[in-house]
Amino acid sequence: MSTRNVYRQFLDLMPQRPLQVATVTATSGDASTVTLPGGGVLQVRGAATVGAQVFVRDGVIEAAAPALGIVQIEIA
Repeated sequence: MSTRNVYRQFLDLMPQRPLQVATVTATSGDASTVTLPGGGVLQVRGAATVGAQVFVRDGVIEAAAPALGIVQIEIA
């Protein structure tokens, strides 16, 4: 019999929240509007400079992202 917490086992079955790179398009106080590479727009908590690339997870800006080019590869 496992001595591990059953609730922890249940949480381990859930997918982790993805870390996404986004570009800040607007900011107002402690909230920002960001655009994802695919064109999606999110309202997130956290402030950053307009035009900056940031890491976003679960509706929160986590950190600044490096300003690197994005490469999209289509798999047929």
